[in-house]
Amino acid sequence: MDRTRRADSRRQLTVRRGVIPGVGALLIAGTVLAVVLSGTRHSAGQPAPALPTTVLQAPRVTLASLHGRPAVVHFWASWCGPCNREAPEIAALAYELGGRATLVGVDWSDNPSDATLFIHRHHWSFPILGDENGTVGNQYGLIGLPTTFLLDGRGRIVGRLPGPQTAGRVLAALAGQLSKRRT
Repeated sequence: MDRTRRADSRRQLTVRRGVIPGVGALLIAGTVLAVVLSGTRHSAGQPAPALPTTVLQAPRVTLASLHGRPAVVHFWASWCGPCNREAPEIAALAYELGGRATLVGVDWSDNPSDATLFIHRHHWSFPILGDENGTVGNQYGLIGLPTTFLLDGRGRIVGRLPGPQTAGRVLAALAGQLSKRRT
């Protein structure tokens, strides 16, 4: 019986040695994830960082040129699978905005020639800027692609939509800004 107790004690100790570090690792990973998700450089209500200066599809757009109307700044890349699947919805969004807000695409950390092929393949007809080295996206606090930022008429970030979106979801998120513009 003494051997049985010792064997049970060893098994419990082995389980504790595996469980305790595992739980600790999960807690650390959760904390890091929470910091990453909440620790972006720019959050709602803050002025948006400047847009890239490289024009992949005209016209050239700056934050100053957007002043007075809501804007949708959509970060994407040609190498991004979800961006490719989402592309028809972004084309539909450009049409559905109907001039009530400006849609600006920002190609992030991508080869400009691949980006141009992507733009033509998906029939995008809105202004698109290139952020080839990723600097502007990093200033916005990107943690993945695609990511869509909503700006008010004063150039402040009022919303952040991570992941693939539908035209309807973006319009719904932008509804408050669109109704403010009418009044």
